Amino acid sequence: MTVVISDYAGAMDALRQRDLRQSLYDEGAVIMSRVLVNLHGEEHRQRRLVESQVFRRDFFRYYETEVFPRTLEECLSPYLATGRLDLVEFGYRVLVNLTADFTGIDRPANSTDATETLMAMLRLFSRTAILAHSTVDRDAIRREALDALDTFETDFVKPSIAHRTMLLHDLDNGRLMEGDLPRDILMVLLRKRSELDLPDDVLTREMAFFALAGAHTSIHTLTHAVHEIFQWATDPAALVDDPLLLQRCVLESIRLHPSSPIAARRSLCPVALDTVSIDEGERVEISLEMANRDERVFGTDAASFNPQRDLGKGISPYGLSFGMGMHACLGLNLAAGTLPRDDTDPAQHHYGTVTLIIRELLAHGLHPDPKRPPAKDPTTARDLWGTYPTLLDAP
Repeated sequence: MTVVISDYAGAMDALRQRDLRQSLYDEGAVIMSRVLVNLHGEEHRQRRLVESQVFRRDFFRYYETEVFPRTLEECLSPYLATGRLDLVEFGYRVLVNLTADFTGIDRPANSTDATETLMAMLRLFSRTAILAHSTVDRDAIRREALDALDTFETDFVKPSIAHRTMLLHDLDNGRLMEGDLPRDILMVLLRKRSELDLPDDVLTREMAFFALAGAHTSIHTLTHAVHEIFQWATDPAALVDDPLLLQRCVLESIRLHPSSPIAARRSLCPVALDTVSIDEGERVEISLEMANRDERVFGTDAASFNPQRDLGKGISPYGLSFGMGMHACLGLNLAAGTLPRDDTDPAQHHYGTVTLIIRELLAHGLHPDPKRPPAKDPTTARDLWGTYPTLLDAP
C-alpha cells in the first residue's frame, strides 16, 4: 500500500520525519546505492557532515564571482558565433565543468573530448537515477550505466584520487599549506575515508551522484525557467537590468517544476502524522508538485507563474522543491542563490548559477526559435525538456 500526501503542511511534516527512509531511487540502485541521498541514520549524518564542509556560503560566493563567469563565457562563445543554442545541450555543457569542479573530478586542461565524455555520462547517470519514471527498457539502461561507471572510475575517479593523495602527502610533509588544497567533495571524503567506510565502488558512485545531481537539477530548472519567462514577460530582455526579479522568476519556476515531482519514503516503524497514520513498511509518496500548488499557501493562482506573488511568513518562494529535513539539498544556494529581501543590494547579492546563466543569455538576445519548437523528453514520465532550440542575437 502507498500513502499519498499532496498538501503543503502534510508534505512538510512527512519530509521532516526521521522514521521515513528514502526510497525514491530504489530502481536506480546501480548508480544510487549507498550515495548520500540514499543513506539513513548515523551513516547519513556522518557523511553529510563531512560533505557539507564544501557547501558553505564563501564557497558559493567564490564560484559565482570568480570561477563561473569565465566558464560561462568560454562555453557561450561558440554559440554566439552561430546564433543558435539548444538550452538542454548548452546546460549540460556549461554545468558539467561546474559540477565536476565541486565534486572533485579532474579533467585534462581544455579537453573537448573529456567534456563530451562527461556530458554523455551525466546524461546516462541522470536517466539511471530516475529509472522509476523511465518509459524505455530499464535493464538496458542499467547495463549501460554499469559499463559507464567502470569507464568513469578508470578515466576520471582514480586519477583524481591519485592527484589528491599526492597533495595530501605534500601537505603532511610541509610542501603545501591547507589553503593550497582543492575544495571539493572528493578531497574531504579522502581525508575521512577510513572513518566513513568508503570502498572504491561507493566512492565512485558518490562522485557520479554529485556530478549528475548538480547538472541534472540545474538543467531542469534552467529550461523550465526560460520557458516560463518567455510565456510571462512581454520583454524578457528587460530582466537583464532587474536581476532580483529575474531570480524571483527562477524561484517561482522551481516551485512549479521541482526537479523531482515527488519524494518517496518507506516507513521504518509506525508513524503518526497530523493528517494520516502510516504503518511500518508502507511506502509514502509525497507530491512536491501538488504541495507547491496548494492554494491555501500560495493563493488562488497557485498553479500559475507569478514571480511577484505575496508569500506568507516562513513560506519559501520555491516551496518544498529542495526538500526539508535530513535530505534537504546541499547545493540549494549554488543553483538558486540566497533569498532576496526588500533591502537587498543587487550588486552584492548571491543569485545562483541558474539566474546568472539566464541573465547572460538574455543579454545576448535569447528568444525562441520559431521554426524549431521545444519538445519534452519522451524517455521519462517526468516533466523534462528533451530539446529546447533558441536563437541568439548579436552581442
